[in-house]
Amino acid sequence: MSPTRAHALADAAAPEVLWLDSVRRPAPRPPVVEADVDLLVVGGGFTGLWAALRAKERHPDRSVLLVERDRIAEQATGRNGGFCEASLTHGEANGRERWPDEYDALEEMGLANLDEIEAAVARYGIDCDFRRTGQLTVATRAHEVEVLEPTTDGFLDAAAVRGLVDSPTYLAGRLDAEGCAMVDPARLAWGLAGAAESLGVVIAEGTSVTRLRRRGDVVEASTPGGTIRAGQVVMATNAFTSLLRTARRRVVPVYDHVLATEPLSPAQLASLGWESRCGVADSGNLFHYYRLTEDDRILWGGYDAVYHFGRSIDPAHEQRPQTHRVLAEHFYETFPQLEDLAFSHRWGGVIDTCTRFCAFFGLAKRGRVAYATGFTGLGVGASRFAADVMLDLLSGEETERTRLAMVREKPLPFPPEPIAWIGIQLTTRAAARADVTGRRNLWLRTLDRLGLGFDS
Repeated sequence: MSPTRAHALADAAAPEVLWLDSVRRPAPRPPVVEADVDLLVVGGGFTGLWAALRAKERHPDRSVLLVERDRIAEQATGRNGGFCEASLTHGEANGRERWPDEYDALEEMGLANLDEIEAAVARYGIDCDFRRTGQLTVATRAHEVEVLEPTTDGFLDAAAVRGLVDSPTYLAGRLDAEGCAMVDPARLAWGLAGAAESLGVVIAEGTSVTRLRRRGDVVEASTPGGTIRAGQVVMATNAFTSLLRTARRRVVPVYDHVLATEPLSPAQLASLGWESRCGVADSGNLFHYYRLTEDDRILWGGYDAVYHFGRSIDPAHEQRPQTHRVLAEHFYETFPQLEDLAFSHRWGGVIDTCTRFCAFFGLAKRGRVAYATGFTGLGVGASRFAADVMLDLLSGEETERTRLAMVREKPLPFPPEPIAWIGIQLTTRAAARADVTGRRNLWLRTLDRLGLGFDS
């Protein structure tokens, strides 16, 4: 397909989020102005929803209030690809490099966490199209084949990988059959909200917190209309870290962009051979992720992680025609047999990324406020683990989770502007060149040695 036609098809898609464009979306809950509670959870995405639910599961008598500035699942939780991964460390390579002595324990905890998410979905009857399909990683350039370890068990050559999903661009692959589930993320979030409310959690939408202040044994959270007083607070705002100075220096917001197709016909679906319905990601530094939805659309996202100068977060950044057009070109290159398939939705969302690529944790306000942020695109599954970490930290008791170096350590902060913007632009361009050449230049090798990075 010509780039011109691909661009036109991307431009014709509705500027809407597929998951949120649903008749199943609950009506907004009313805001709250004043309250006195044992635990206040700030943020209505996965991290906050799991924290509220787990708090009531662990201590049913605790009063819990969750407040969300917008609507439940409005930000990253309702805009991602729906890959619910077991990994807590943004993949094995990153985890083994940073925490070699505890990686095996982290892997075990991650798989147990994914099992517990699946069990919660069943226990609370959450209708979110949760499927433990696994994830297929594919090589589309010759130098990427070696990364998939051709001499080890589980390696798939070109014929084998194309037997799972048929694209002429695939040269090799590797399937992680157990470590990833596909889910409708917005419906999962809405279901978690309902489950939390069934246990007594109060949820208020349209309620922003503008300031946190400790007064004795109470944290006062200021809202535009009043004050919420809480014994403890969970901050689950991810990219929106302005209330916590120590966290916001370590996170930058980047925008990820996504396309969704019209539903495939039976013939179009058959042309792909995608019977397992596994999620797929390619092996590039600037990588694509894609999957089938419940109604047989293809969700196609990733590639371009866009940072806006000054750590800018703005709804205007969510629609970026040049990125959506590039994504469309890449889609038709990957699946030329679908050249008659159009796109129905295009959107973007903000991701909280940090220099170690996975969530970090901490306490503030002399131990009364816990936070987790920096998920770098892998928060769908890791958010539940993060919720338990925060509740452990607030309890003051040492646990298997709080003893982890991953939990105790913090990533290096990003520098101030304009250094941050310059460094991120250099990194992005170098990563794009490395995808073509297969070689990491001096800049990337230096970042590797320092354990630093930028990703989505």
